[in-house]
Amino acid sequence: MAETADGAPTAPRAPYARIAADIRRRIRDGELAPGDRVPSTRQLAKDHGVALATATKALTALRMEGLVETRPRAATVVAGRTEPRPPQRRAVPPADQELTRAGIVRTAIAIADAEGLAALSMRGVAARMGVAAMSPYRHVGSKEELVLLMADAAFGELAYPDPGPEGWRTRLELGGRTMWRLYRRHPWLAHLSPLGRPLMLPNLMVHAEWMLGALDGHGLDAVTMFDLHVLLYGYVQGIAVNLEQEAQSEAATGLTEDQWMDLHASSLDALVTSGRFPVFARTVTALQEGYDLDLDALFEFGLRPLLDGIARIIGS
Repeated sequence: MAETADGAPTAPRAPYARIAADIRRRIRDGELAPGDRVPSTRQLAKDHGVALATATKALTALRMEGLVETRPRAATVVAGRTEPRPPQRRAVPPADQELTRAGIVRTAIAIADAEGLAALSMRGVAARMGVAAMSPYRHVGSKEELVLLMADAAFGELAYPDPGPEGWRTRLELGGRTMWRLYRRHPWLAHLSPLGRPLMLPNLMVHAEWMLGALDGHGLDAVTMFDLHVLLYGYVQGIAVNLEQEAQSEAATGLTEDQWMDLHASSLDALVTSGRFPVFARTVTALQEGYDLDLDALFEFGLRPLLDGIARIIGS
């Protein structure tokens, strides 16, 4: 048991407080500089043998002190200031008396945006909001229900003009790019369900209605219309899946995409020089300045031939 300066024993600190103290020390000693990434809740939970909610509570405490801040898709980083600000007294009723379903959903989306859907838990949401662990259940029955509410809210963030633009192609381009923007904003959306099990969410149906409306009136039968709609949706989702996977891989390995490629350069060279894959080797060798995989550019590149193919089916 720890002791005070005069030798008197002190009560052991809660697990979240010990985690926060360790990160606080690392910031103070310069191990973590402003802008450096702080270990994620998943990493903290693994390293310290605690629940995700405990790790979330530790980061929340540091965030309230101003030592760390959350940046979308960059997880939690050390803030510009390195001195903790004194805790502020509450001037309002306790937060668990002010909980709303909308507030819970917003908090959950912020967690998923920053750290991925795997880091989300009801206890973690409660910790982030500074309320009792069971308080969110008064408004949301389960994590599964919360994820559906999050998805519906996220899909509803962008709408379509009324009246819309003329021409089926322009409308499909707008629909595809709108969905891409939503996946870009919330990469976890692309991992919620396979094509064969679509989410029955009102705000997702808004996008389906827009796509089907663009295809309507061109002499297509219902099966073809739905096939084209699913094909376009699956294309956008398929590219977007890589957004979250790349973020997860970087968080797990600590390596950027370029660093990972550098680490595996010798393996690539072995494949190129093996003589077994001549077209691959010739193509890679021709990339004198390397190949920069830009998902935004790849999405736009693929959208054009996809719509060209639909034009042949429609006949215009």
